[in-house]
Amino acid sequence: MKNQYFGDINDYKKYGLLRSIFKASNLKILIAWMLTKDDGSTDGKFIEYLSDPEKWEKYDPELYREISVLLKQNSKREVNLIESSNILNGSQYFSTLITDEAVDRISWFFDLKTASQNCDLVFLDPDNGLEIKSVPYGRKKSSKFLYWEEVSSLWSAGKSLLIYQHFIREKRELFIERMLNSLAEKTEDSVVGAFSTSNVLFLLALQPEHHKFHTPIVNSVQTAWPGQILCSKIEHPCIT
Repeated sequence: MKNQYFGDINDYKKYGLLRSIFKASNLKILIAWMLTKDDGSTDGKFIEYLSDPEKWEKYDPELYREISVLLKQNSKREVNLIESSNILNGSQYFSTLITDEAVDRISWFFDLKTASQNCDLVFLDPDNGLEIKSVPYGRKKSSKFLYWEEVSSLWSAGKSLLIYQHFIREKRELFIERMLNSLAEKTEDSVVGAFSTSNVLFLLALQPEHHKFHTPIVNSVQTAWPGQILCSKIEHPCIT
């Protein structure tokens, strides 16, 4: 996540998904932005949706209005604006900047686990998503990725997980299935599911004590975001 993305159309849907999850489950959520430095690109400039309330406000009117006000009142776009708004239902936040250096990453993750102690679900928001073979841990651009060893560690600590994931050049249905299978393998006894928008994917793994929330969460998302956030699952023994 970069501050320059704050408030764009992907953010609107992302925050809407988090609000739907909370509404359906009341889980205590920690939002780990996995913040990296802004890069000066045009990414995150997509805020035209705020000029078309007739189309977009209906999905989450309170959230839509809050983002509109925050962007009008503040010339600098940064995630601490949403943190101070309480629009995300009292979520906790972990906003420490992440770097490519392995020693910094280890420290960052230790602090993240400490911050998550009183939370039920951790939302991890890397620039790109889960690790790829061409970018090893601690190497250049590794800050853009979440690593499976970190997923396993948080899962072992009893945390349900929601993970931001870019789509890649692969047929979407196959990519979603592959990612869900990988997530299920790394999160023993989980219920896993996916929520996709036109641009990105969110992967959900629920701890055994949270399995009961899977159907209510799906229903909540489908009710609030028809046609904008699509729900997927795999035919896997752990899915209910």
